[in-house]
Amino acid sequence: MSLVSGPGRGGPKDNEIPEELELCVENHVRYIKSLDSRKDEYEYWLTEHLRLNGVYWGLTALHLLGHPEALPRDDTIKFVMSCQHPNGGFGAAPDHDPHMLYTVSAVQILVTIDAVDELDKHGANGKQRVGQYIANLQDRNTGSFAGDEWGETDTRFLYGALNALSLLHLTSVVDVPKAVAYVQACANFDGGYGTSPGAESHAGQIFTCVAALAIADRLDLVDSEKLGGWLSERQLDNGGLNGRPEKMADVCYSWWVLSSLAMIEKQHWVNGEKLVRFILECQDPVDGGIADRPGDMVDVFHTVFGIAGLSLLGFPDLEEVDPV
Repeated sequence: MSLVSGPGRGGPKDNEIPEELELCVENHVRYIKSLDSRKDEYEYWLTEHLRLNGVYWGLTALHLLGHPEALPRDDTIKFVMSCQHPNGGFGAAPDHDPHMLYTVSAVQILVTIDAVDELDKHGANGKQRVGQYIANLQDRNTGSFAGDEWGETDTRFLYGALNALSLLHLTSVVDVPKAVAYVQACANFDGGYGTSPGAESHAGQIFTCVAALAIADRLDLVDSEKLGGWLSERQLDNGGLNGRPEKMADVCYSWWVLSSLAMIEKQHWVNGEKLVRFILECQDPVDGGIADRPGDMVDVFHTVFGIAGLSLLGFPDLEEVDPV
């Protein structure tokens, strides 16, 4: 799966936005399927460090669009397993170092296509090796998780760890109460959460922290009134959402903000109709794909999170997405 942007751009070709907008499902499916055919482009190789994530984004978009068959299952499994290391972790592509983020994407892909048993087919105790790789990245003193052996910590990695382990039914291999305590240490006065204790609130990090608490069944710790207020203020006049104050709207926050609001039952605090229109205005209605905002080039990252946002909003004919 290529992370190459374009060639299409978000917005109508004639720059005139019709009163009634529709989701161009078939064009988006065709766009995602075409991404792996662009290996002669320079950007294809520049984005190799995101290859496994890209497969997950494309696959998820196709499932939400109701076309799970669009990516060949056997080829997908073969690529995912080619990224695994003997220690159980996965890299972004073959011969890339293992990292938490790619390991999470690998697990999510295998669960999505009902292929978790492939882990055990490729070595004894395959699932347990993945679980142990993740467990070894937890700091048992603070509860935080590192991304890899070099030790960078971030609440993204903590959420990823709990996400993958919950999908594998292996959360018992880590100290969940310690992880919850670390998330609470990242809480801010405005109700939001940052990358680490003392870091500013950011919608992406809020999603990771709230979702981690949801997996741990500790949403009771969230100040939902304060957080709901901060998140609802992310909506701009154009209907789109931003990630923090004074930033431009970006389609990807249709997921990060809205999913967090859904988890704390405050999704109705934003104008869903205006957000739907903003997302649809960011799609390329001819060549498919969704951009971060109208006029910019489309890419698979914004495509999946735009579609996921529409799913959360109950858009017709999309599969339902779990906000966690």
